[in-house]
Amino acid sequence: MLLSTLKHLRFSALWQLMNLCMRHLRFLYPTYVATRQCMDIATTHFERKHYQNGPANAFRHAIWNYLIAKKCTDKSKNLKQVLFWTKAITDWHEIAFANRHLAKQMDLHNNAVGRNVFLEKPTQSLESVVVYFLELTSRSILINSDSDLTQYQLSLVHLTDD
Repeated sequence: MLLSTLKHLRFSALWQLMNLCMRHLRFLYPTYVATRQCMDIATTHFERKHYQNGPANAFRHAIWNYLIAKKCTDKSKNLKQVLFWTKAITDWHEIAFANRHLAKQMDLHNNAVGRNVFLEKPTQSLESVVVYFLELTSRSILINSDSDLTQYQLSLVHLTDD
């Protein structure tokens, strides 16, 4: 599955990924584990709705970033490095894969919410974090091209209702 996904990327995106990963080798496996766990959790709670641009997608992006940061702290206690990696790899993902501008902005915003929640709740149990993100998801804000995302820094946002 991973190789078939990578086949669809531009060479420049692959090169950027390789450079990023080579500088942060110790975070690769925890990121993989966090990504699998994120997908399992999102599918458990939302089935396939998390592949759309609704609240379920907002949940998936936020918890993905939280889980990457959380898992990477097993390899480094330097939160600055962990958060740099988490932002860099998830930003790379948004840039490398084609997406409409507003959908990309939504994803980047929800990624940032996940990292901010990690900073607030780094030692919470997975169960309590999932409950917290589900609560945020229930209050996710529908946005459009006129929306100012800076108004919603503590909220998840979405483009369509599930």
